[in-house]
Amino acid sequence: MTKKETETDLAAEALLTARVLSEALPHMQRYDDEIVVVKYGGHAMGDEATARAFAKDIVLLEQTAINPVVVHGGGPQIAAMLAKLGIKSEFKDGLRVTDAATVEIVEMVLAGSINKQIVGYINEAGGRAVGLSGKDGNMVLARKVTRRVADPGSNIEKVVDLGFVGEPVKVDTTVLEQILGRELIPVLAPVAAGEKGGTFNVNADTFAGAVAGALKAKRLLLLTDVPGVLDKSKKLIKELSLKDARKLIADGTISGGMIPKVETCIDALDKGVEGVVILDGKVQHAVLLELLTDLGAGTLIHR
Repeated sequence: MTKKETETDLAAEALLTARVLSEALPHMQRYDDEIVVVKYGGHAMGDEATARAFAKDIVLLEQTAINPVVVHGGGPQIAAMLAKLGIKSEFKDGLRVTDAATVEIVEMVLAGSINKQIVGYINEAGGRAVGLSGKDGNMVLARKVTRRVADPGSNIEKVVDLGFVGEPVKVDTTVLEQILGRELIPVLAPVAAGEKGGTFNVNADTFAGAVAGALKAKRLLLLTDVPGVLDKSKKLIKELSLKDARKLIADGTISGGMIPKVETCIDALDKGVEGVVILDGKVQHAVLLELLTDLGAGTLIHR
């Protein structure tokens, strides 16, 4: 390749970059000074390169005057640590029980190693991340969760005790309000205190939805390991109203593990979030594609 051809290619790349930035402008203006809560799932975290790319995207959001709040999960990492320590996970009717020994490991992994790893990646990318859990400043208070499961033979419902698994009952945004808008990025582990003390492991989707609702976020992004909500032909549904989402749950189009995710979306919208998106966190720059381009990513559920 000649020098002139190289210069031409570089000029073309520069022009493409300029066009991308220009096209992103109206989206930046739409989210200017708005809060975006991003739930970063344990399965979506992927390898180190993917995690570092995610961190750069979060820093870019903050640099464009968007206020990102990261809530992370860590199911695979918790399972790996329990196996390493020889602690067997107990399951009741397919649901993991979090006993006293397990909840200590959950808090150690979520509020410790995973949280600080994400904080480190964001800081290395030029951001200023602050790692917290729901217990800090009594940000999130939770109560014990129980599940009712129907016996396959008799169809009689029974209560399943899941141990130290909780659901949010109160979110105090005081700590977050002191952080947001000050060039700081909160990174939250879904661990919460009980109303009478103790520690509860909270589903990361549920935790993120509760926080987003309390903050009246512009967007809640649920990064997971699937493209979004699929129709019966397994094609991605780009957009759903609340009414449509409830209908698809009722007719069985939305099923399995997607049901609690969509129910979290509905609950967040009912609490004041403007829009919720379920998208594949393994896709490079999924957050930027959703927020700063016309293309979008995943399934948008809105009021």
